[in-house]
Amino acid sequence: MGIATREAYGNVLKNELVKNPDVVVLDADLGNATKSITFKSVAPERYFDMGISEQDMMGTAAGLAACGKIPFASTFAIFAAGRAFEQVRNSIAYPKLNVKIAATHAGLTVGEDGGSHQSVEDISLMRSLPNMTVISPADAREAEEAIKAAAGYVGPVYIRLGRAAVEDIHPEDYRFQWGKGEVLREGADVGIIATGIMVAKALEAAKLLEQEGIQARVVNIHTIKPLDRELIAETAEKTGKIVTAEEHSVIGGLGSAVAEVLVQECPVRQAMIGVRDSFGESGKPAELLAKYGLTAEDIVRAAKGL
Repeated sequence: MGIATREAYGNVLKNELVKNPDVVVLDADLGNATKSITFKSVAPERYFDMGISEQDMMGTAAGLAACGKIPFASTFAIFAAGRAFEQVRNSIAYPKLNVKIAATHAGLTVGEDGGSHQSVEDISLMRSLPNMTVISPADAREAEEAIKAAAGYVGPVYIRLGRAAVEDIHPEDYRFQWGKGEVLREGADVGIIATGIMVAKALEAAKLLEQEGIQARVVNIHTIKPLDRELIAETAEKTGKIVTAEEHSVIGGLGSAVAEVLVQECPVRQAMIGVRDSFGESGKPAELLAKYGLTAEDIVRAAKGL
């Protein structure tokens, strides 16, 4: 088991992005949890704790971007995409300002914090905004590379990060490709397209399917917007069946984004693994994933049912 993607965020801030004098970091009284506090230890003059004021933080980040800085605004996903949505929309996305939103504690694996803090609608909200790029890394290595790439990209970026430790999928020499999906395993019987922590579940499901003679192609979609339409269509053409998997609502997330491509490019049968139009609840992460149908076994059943 590797580290959480939020831990990777703290590491890359402290060890890499600090080298860029234009990078500034803002947080809303959650620096220890989001791991943005690591930046303060090496560049306190470029770290701003805005207090419990997420809307103010996004507005301030927009102002800093307008002055030529590269602000990373950090808070929980429920607050970044929910509480501060209007400021993100009108102050950041609308003028296409160079703000990077590092939203941690996304999805059901926030665990015991419960349904009020388990953001399962943030991808839907953020990908609906013009000018916004949406990234959901699968592991710590990918998170580090994606965050560095975001720092070099001019424009708003929403980076979805998690609370819990996740499995390592990528090698040390992995390089992030902006807007390009990644084929992790080849197969011609079914395509499994996943994002975030569900990429590891997809790989596990592919191994289980292989035991039954079913070869699954596993695709990691780390960039949900802009979406790699070509790879999705190619996977549909090659396999004829698609299962999408995400730690997010099936409404408006990766599954919806993939369906939008398929209906235009290559209509095939599709099953969606995700939260089924409900809020979360308090519980241990693994138990919640099982209860809400987000396990490798759930992916297997969906694939066999197509």
